[in-house]
Amino acid sequence: MAAAARTAERSPVTVELQDLIRAKPAGESIALTTPRVRAFASGGHLSPFKGRGVEFDESRPYQAGDDLRTIDWRVTARTGKPYTKVFREERNRPVIVWLDLRRPMHFATRGAYKSVLAANAAALIAWSAVANGDQLGGLVFSEYEHHELRPRLGRHAALRLLQLIAGNPCWRPAGAEAAPESDAERSLLRLTRVARPGSMMFLLSDFRSFDAEDEKYVRQLASHGDLFLIHVFDPLEAELPPPGRYRIRQGERAFAIETQDPGARARYRDRFAARVARLQALARVPGVSVIECATTDNPYTVLTKRFAAT
Repeated sequence: MAAAARTAERSPVTVELQDLIRAKPAGESIALTTPRVRAFASGGHLSPFKGRGVEFDESRPYQAGDDLRTIDWRVTARTGKPYTKVFREERNRPVIVWLDLRRPMHFATRGAYKSVLAANAAALIAWSAVANGDQLGGLVFSEYEHHELRPRLGRHAALRLLQLIAGNPCWRPAGAEAAPESDAERSLLRLTRVARPGSMMFLLSDFRSFDAEDEKYVRQLASHGDLFLIHVFDPLEAELPPPGRYRIRQGERAFAIETQDPGARARYRDRFAARVARLQALARVPGVSVIECATTDNPYTVLTKRFAAT
């Protein structure tokens, strides 16, 4: 699968449409679901995403570890014993990509910009969904534009999403005017209106500004779908470099940081740890998973570690 792993990240600071299109073979090699063998005794499901994006097959006695949302209350009431619904995977399930391309995402000290990693991961997810026969939709937003795509079938849906990603003014901000209503909270609210029950949703962001209101929407989305939070971060965000004075450039901005103060170093480290802890707390919500992706990582490798490659 060496050829598939080459996702053509030609530039570490921007993306081109042709590069995202060239990710098609790599994306097609990623299976966003891994069917399990369904057996009455084992309690396995054909889909690992219990009770959502799947078609009802039968009911069986509840077993430890089953998702409480799949309990068959009618059979439970009739028999007096807890029963759970068993589902089988169905195609054409909606797969939705929520991509954050705001200014903080255009940063890296090593590897590629967070925005570039997220865009390439979004392309892999899009091509995987198309290859699996799923519907594909998306929300792509920055300070300059916000676009929504209702889930649709076929290659055209992927191409439309990739065009919105590569064509966003965030990659070439000179002369572009910021648009109103580009905050993550409003985008998550819109996602709750776009996503349908059974959706598989991927949120790609550094989640720097995530707050309690955002978490409310995440929990709401997870109540009727499978939600993957792909946390894209630069190693510098986790830990400051050794004590000293450093000059950093972000786009057209240049600034210096000093890292000698032990207290400042500790506070800096704690802020990132708090962000990770908040995401890990969300990962304990049924239906929510967190995938970590550093700017030095290959998004293909990250996704194939989480999902089985065909």
